[in-house]
Amino acid sequence: MELRPLGIDGVIEIIPKKFGDARGYFAETYARADFQAAGISQDWVQDNQSFSMENGVLRGLHFQVAPFVQDKLIRVLRGSIFDVAVDIRRGSPTFGRWVSCTISASAFNQLLVPKGFAHGFVTLQAETEVFYKVSAPYSSDCDRSIFYADPAIGIAWPLPTSGANLSDKDRNAPMLSDIIADISFD
Repeated sequence: MELRPLGIDGVIEIIPKKFGDARGYFAETYARADFQAAGISQDWVQDNQSFSMENGVLRGLHFQVAPFVQDKLIRVLRGSIFDVAVDIRRGSPTFGRWVSCTISASAFNQLLVPKGFAHGFVTLQAETEVFYKVSAPYSSDCDRSIFYADPAIGIAWPLPTSGANLSDKDRNAPMLSDIIADISFD
């Protein structure tokens, strides 16, 4: 497995080894011992999968607060996404900064988004399937979001966001400055 830190502490692109022949391929996309040997020790408790019919579906920026804060390990089963992690850890030297990674079925890469980050993505192809592990179960009481086009964060989405295909929750999400006092990861 190859690890590529993306410039903000804890956000890592992971490229599993793939073994192929004329029949296809085999890969271990997660092996606890390998991840722990690389210093990644999250305890995954739930798997999630999303499917987006169209190119340009934008999901995020999502996170959960205590006591159900989540680490996420994201991969794409079909299609591709532009994936974003925003540091929302109060007191962090990189607070409010974002990093991105294009994740695709063809690149066979994954992204580790640790606790304390908001996460979102936009599909780059129609019929994209995203699969991700989380370290805490979903909690509607702890579920939060930040407006995907918050100018204070300034994410450079690769597609025009003015006509983005969004949920009502994401379209009406608050700005980071409006919720910073409510963010708790303890």
